[in-house]
Amino acid sequence: MALFGSLSERLNHIFSKLTKRGKLTELEIRSAMREVRIALLEADVNIKVAKQFIADVSEKAVGQQVLQSLNPAQQVIKIVNDELIALMGSGNAKLEVSPKPPTVILMCGLQGAGKTTLCGKLALQLKKQGKRPLLVACDIYRPAAIDQLKVVGGKAETEVFEKGTQAPPKTAKQAVEYAKKMGYDTVIVDTAGRLHIDDALMKELEDIKREVEVTEVLLTVDAMTGQDAVNVAETFNTRVGITGVILTKLDGDTRGGACLSIKAVTGKPIKFIGVGEKLTDLEPFYPDRMASRILGMGDVLSLIEKAQEAVSEAEAKEMERKMRESSFTLTDYLSQFEMLKKMGGASSLMNMLPGAGKLKIKEGDIDEKRIERVKAIILSMTPKERDNPQIINYPRKKRIAAGSGTSIQEINQLLKQFEQTKLLMKQFKGGKGKMRMPF
Repeated sequence: MALFGSLSERLNHIFSKLTKRGKLTELEIRSAMREVRIALLEADVNIKVAKQFIADVSEKAVGQQVLQSLNPAQQVIKIVNDELIALMGSGNAKLEVSPKPPTVILMCGLQGAGKTTLCGKLALQLKKQGKRPLLVACDIYRPAAIDQLKVVGGKAETEVFEKGTQAPPKTAKQAVEYAKKMGYDTVIVDTAGRLHIDDALMKELEDIKREVEVTEVLLTVDAMTGQDAVNVAETFNTRVGITGVILTKLDGDTRGGACLSIKAVTGKPIKFIGVGEKLTDLEPFYPDRMASRILGMGDVLSLIEKAQEAVSEAEAKEMERKMRESSFTLTDYLSQFEMLKKMGGASSLMNMLPGAGKLKIKEGDIDEKRIERVKAIILSMTPKERDNPQIINYPRKKRIAAGSGTSIQEINQLLKQFEQTKLLMKQFKGGKGKMRMPF
């Protein structure tokens, strides 16, 4: 399911009825706002937040400037978009950096929210920014928690500081001293979670804060728990004083309530969102981009950033040259699929395209397994066959099918799609048509 698929679908349906009417009356706008309120509550948005949001939008939407404008429906949509951005925070809330290294980030949350994995994701992201992070194992209660952090640290190529079952506040203090000695500029402390909030959990976090000078207290919450995630954030903020929130599992069947409520309820910003299980599936949170995705307008800026991470400038220029000279081969076709994989896969990218919600693309409509089969077919070809697919006759197809575990029919489909892609590239080069994804 697309990110906030159900909420996006409901809002698009409500706004499509407005756009068909041309001029709008105050009664029509207020009726639409009642429908928006219901959609927000069904998405598990905090009831007080939903009520205030509708009041703020309605106050601006029924003004004379909107009612007498040439396109009042678009004006209403713009107001909703602006208010969604204001609701989630005015801009991207960056991590605070201590003026005196190391910066200490205290990670907290309940069990099952993905906190330990998130420590590795955050370490990897900081390394990309040129930082030197150190992971610290302070969860001494959950079986194999320290081992899990070591595995995550290994994947992120980040050292893990641990002292077994020693008291977490003492371990945190020693870790900061070790970081200063070894030149680490960021310390990420993985703390114990609980199945539910209790005094022992809160006291331990408070003790760690007393032992070390903490720069950030980041709370990890599971977006799929909806309103419960907001309640957890409110309690942690009251007891420990969080500085920001990281929402995980936003790639799942989440209704969006937590994302739209946390900032308004706690006053603390969402700093990152987890959108998958891989260590690279962590994104900075941008309220304006999220509002665009909720309203079905796409998230082109995030799409561009993903592309820049996956494709170097030299690779992009080389691909442009091949398109221009019509020298695109099956090897290049394979490279496109690899780039697609680096960017998170076809399904996740579709959610960022403007208007994708109107295409009614559901999970499974884009068959990622089929893409893997296409890659297997190309990898079973010889370099000569990839450069000159026209030489692939029946005996060669039989050999390729056997080598890739596919059928001759699938090979024929791939070759046909490849020729169509080359044709589209020629049209695109000449301005005669539009490019589309090669699957």
